[in-house]
Amino acid sequence: MQTPSICELVSVWEWGLTKHPVQRALKLLTTAFPQTPLDTLAQLSIGQRDAYLLTLRELVFGPKLVSLASCPHCGERLELAFDVADIMVEGMHLLPEPKLQETFSVDVGDCQVQFRLPNSLDIADLVSHNNIADSEQFLLERCVLAVHNHCKQTTDELRADIPSIRDAIVRHMAEVDPQADMQFNLVCPSCNHQWQVLFDILLFFWQEIDAWAYRILREVHTLASAYGWHEADILGMNPHRRQFYLQLITSKN
Repeated sequence: MQTPSICELVSVWEWGLTKHPVQRALKLLTTAFPQTPLDTLAQLSIGQRDAYLLTLRELVFGPKLVSLASCPHCGERLELAFDVADIMVEGMHLLPEPKLQETFSVDVGDCQVQFRLPNSLDIADLVSHNNIADSEQFLLERCVLAVHNHCKQTTDELRADIPSIRDAIVRHMAEVDPQADMQFNLVCPSCNHQWQVLFDILLFFWQEIDAWAYRILREVHTLASAYGWHEADILGMNPHRRQFYLQLITSKN
């Protein structure tokens, strides 16, 4: 995994301003794995993708994360401070270079169901069909590869929603791809209300990149106005040297 340069990260941010979050995720991963085909990255399971994004986030901004949550009962604001390691499923930081995803199987009664895990392409397709009432069933229809017939059920019957098979597949997906669903158990210090909140590394990382990009471009403007330097030269400058020149400008004023 490569750490993107400041210029690369600014370019990704600019490109991603008008793009869907799934496209942003894949663009970020292409900067980290420039030799890996986009199709391979797009077929990573959501858990694998998010593990790579967590690792990339640590390379870019460090291991510490700070997030906010609001109590749904009383509105109290909570600050959550944690490390990447705290939410990385054990072993996920040891993931090899991205590769085409695996297939899995689960036995349900007399049936054996073969399936793959949902990936970024599935999520993008789900979002494009925004009138779908049952997103879980939509994903299952894409991910179930076969139902072996030592029972009466068939793949078509599964798509008609057989609860026992559906629930077993969903449970097994969660077991083999636990990084895909990171939930925090929270307790409000004011009213003791307990609830769960989803941590979305893609949304969190992009918000950080957005704030960082605005700050770095303001610095570019300040230095370019003061010294007449080109944007590429300023972005390519060592951060410590850039801060030194910014301090000189501030001290003059």
